[in-house]
Amino acid sequence: MDNLTRAQRHKNMQNIKSKDTAIEVLLRKALWKKGIRYRKNFQALPGKPDIAITKYKIAIFCDGEFFHGRDWEVLKPRLEKSNNSQYWISKISKNRERDDQVNKQLLFRGWTVIRFWGNDIKKHTEECIQVVEEAIFDQKLLEIEASEKKRKETGQKA
Repeated sequence: MDNLTRAQRHKNMQNIKSKDTAIEVLLRKALWKKGIRYRKNFQALPGKPDIAITKYKIAIFCDGEFFHGRDWEVLKPRLEKSNNSQYWISKISKNRERDDQVNKQLLFRGWTVIRFWGNDIKKHTEECIQVVEEAIFDQKLLEIEASEKKRKETGQKA
């Protein structure tokens, strides 16, 4: 059962943003402070990642718990008891399926995909930054290994 009137719920839903959400801004500011440069809402990639670190091919999504179905096994039964349950179950299920498709497309293109939940960004921002830094480090290692392999193949010295 909804605690809000139809008009209140409508106004609430109208104010939900898809770009520059509080969690995105929080993560972006922390990345910028660490010297990590990025593009926001990068349209050249599937799913338009909230943050794209193009230099290292890292796509970052900042997902809200409700709309992306965090703890879906717990949330779904709760939604079944609510108003408009079929709409919400269908919508969130489609969002989860689309997230999986986008992940696969990006991985196929050679991108590293990182997804953070909103509450994790809010409560553990530094840990999220560490995950990104580790992904950057991994990409740098791969680049070094690839250049060494290429050098050995062509017979060049270091």
